[in-house]
Amino acid sequence: MADPVRLFVDRLATPIGELMLITDQEGRLRATEWTDLADRLARTLRRQCGEYVLAPTSDPGGLTTALGAYFAGDLAAIDGLPVETGGTQFQRGVWAALRGIPCGETRSYGALAQRIGRASAVRAVGLANGANPVSIVVPCHRVIGSDGSLTGYGGGIERKRWLLAHEGATHRN
Repeated sequence: MADPVRLFVDRLATPIGELMLITDQEGRLRATEWTDLADRLARTLRRQCGEYVLAPTSDPGGLTTALGAYFAGDLAAIDGLPVETGGTQFQRGVWAALRGIPCGETRSYGALAQRIGRASAVRAVGLANGANPVSIVVPCHRVIGSDGSLTGYGGGIERKRWLLAHEGATHRN
């Protein structure tokens, strides 16, 4: 049996709750999750890594500092952060497209499906969006309903509303 994957966890107090940052030995973000949703984090990490161990760390590679700067108003501070998401090829394509949504803008699930060349895969795009393990940095909160409504967000609709307001988002499909 293979050794468990060694991952590291840091925590960041934000205006909308405490955020856990999970990194790997290469300093890439593997997951972000709100501490009140730690059970979901455990499921995500098991899917990504199988067996894993978490060791506490402090500001791995400056990632916690960058996320802190984002929450303090430097919205571009997270743009180039390294991530390793796992997932299927389709999911990774959706997640890459999410990173292409400019801060302060939103897209509908349909527009995102078109962006990746799979216009009829709106539901699959929604499922991939919901399975995103690195929220905020891979900005799944920027995806809204085709009617402009704030549809689900794994961290809760109030957090989504806060994040979009923080970014000064305009609703655009």
